[in-house]
Amino acid sequence: MTRTLILGGLLSGLVLAMALLSLIWTPYDPAAMAIPDKLQPPDAAHWLGTDHFGRDMASMIMVGARTSIAVALVAVGIGMGLGVPLGLAAAARKGSWLDEVIMRGNDLIFAFPSLVIAILITAVFGPGAINAIIAIGIFNIPVFARVTRGGALPLWERDFILAARVAGKSRTRISAEHILPNVANLLIVQGTIQFSLGILAEAGLSYVGLGAQPPTPSWGRMLADAQTMVSLAPHLALVPGCAIILTVLGLNLMGDGLRDALDPRLRQVRR
Repeated sequence: MTRTLILGGLLSGLVLAMALLSLIWTPYDPAAMAIPDKLQPPDAAHWLGTDHFGRDMASMIMVGARTSIAVALVAVGIGMGLGVPLGLAAAARKGSWLDEVIMRGNDLIFAFPSLVIAILITAVFGPGAINAIIAIGIFNIPVFARVTRGGALPLWERDFILAARVAGKSRTRISAEHILPNVANLLIVQGTIQFSLGILAEAGLSYVGLGAQPPTPSWGRMLADAQTMVSLAPHLALVPGCAIILTVLGLNLMGDGLRDALDPRLRQVRR
């Protein structure tokens, strides 16, 4: 286990623990306003200060972590749940019309960033966390499809796959029983990376008003609310900004550490 993986795991675990703790306890009600206490700097009563409505920043950060993790987790689940089967199918039918349709469809989705997709979805259904999940999830589908296909193609040339085909196994069964377990390490690493990108995407969508809606706390919207008051209360921007940075940093470090741990060749090179 590398130091990168340990550090990434600690940072990610801290954010996850904070999100889980918010399910049963927060220092204050994150939606409770106290106008006389607005824009208070961090002190013993409010560990991270208060915002322009007097709401406790620590409580909002804790609940915001839950929101970000939930959105990113479901979005990655959508991307992996749809992208992996598509990638396996494309690799199993390399060069066929199915392969071409899947990969050209992936190219089409890649042409529209998640923010653009979110704007299109919002124009039809309105803003909200569900629409943010759909937008980020759609963008994740071609990512997992490409990674799966890229990892599966060399495996189809291996002797153990040839033996499975000679034994009469179908391409679908070979993909499920032999190909998928051998590309699982790639998917785990990519899933960690996409999870961190999902956190960033959720914050970006909330920043422009397309993510979680009030009164649900969101790190992105906290940054948007703070942009006009940075000179008066810099902690309004620093607190959610640091939360996003540390979360993304922890996930990226964990992904890098997992890549080293799951691929002995990379571990040997780095030594």
